[in-house]
Amino acid sequence: MYFLYTILASLVSFFILKWLKKRRYCTDVKRLDGKTVLITGGNSGVGKETAVALAMRGARVIIACRDVGKAEKAVREIKFRSRSLNVLHMELDLANLQSVRDFCKSFLQGEKRLDVLVNNAGMPSVLDWTDDGYSMCFGVNHLGHFLLTNLLLPRLKECAPSRVVTLTCSNYKYQKLDFHDLNYNLLPFFTYCRSKLANIYFSQELAHLTEGKGVTCFAVHPGFVQSGWTCHYSILFRMLMQHHLMVEQRNSSFI
Repeated sequence: MYFLYTILASLVSFFILKWLKKRRYCTDVKRLDGKTVLITGGNSGVGKETAVALAMRGARVIIACRDVGKAEKAVREIKFRSRSLNVLHMELDLANLQSVRDFCKSFLQGEKRLDVLVNNAGMPSVLDWTDDGYSMCFGVNHLGHFLLTNLLLPRLKECAPSRVVTLTCSNYKYQKLDFHDLNYNLLPFFTYCRSKLANIYFSQELAHLTEGKGVTCFAVHPGFVQSGWTCHYSILFRMLMQHHLMVEQRNSSFI
């Protein structure tokens, strides 16, 4: 009997998720000519699809990535698919806070506008460390974006109305933050959960600090996505989740 209940619950979950995936499309086609959009991690997954969608609407799109080779390849694809030549890349390593500072200095010197900042780049639950001694997952997902956003905030205010979009995840609910020990020893999955919770706290506080200043802040959960991060997990996991993962094109419309 337990086995039958399990099968029934699995079937119900499958059809509910399938129904939800069919409904989630953005129908907004507003033009973005003259706007500049910066997307971290725009060389793959949701970030790349977001870059394509915004470039198609006329925005100047800059993807910020660590791997220059992958970024150049992504720029060529984005230009081809969007039919826009106003797409470029800049080097940024969110796991190195000095790289973030250097990037912002170069960006502010070379770009007069910043209308939208999409904090999209993310690191899954892996056990590694940043150059500054923080958990790789927490450092990339939160600390790097925290510094990036604060250094670029003056330009966002100058170009108001502007917005900051930070990608997060529903897994935030499984952890709490210990502000006295950001590297306390937990499984990598819980480090990921903490980083997503930090994203939400930061977005909420940033929204409060910029209230009335023309900068709108969003924390976005794009759903369970079939994108580049799945390569960090086992083949069995990818096979089991194949039917429940949304494609990036659908999820990019949430941003």
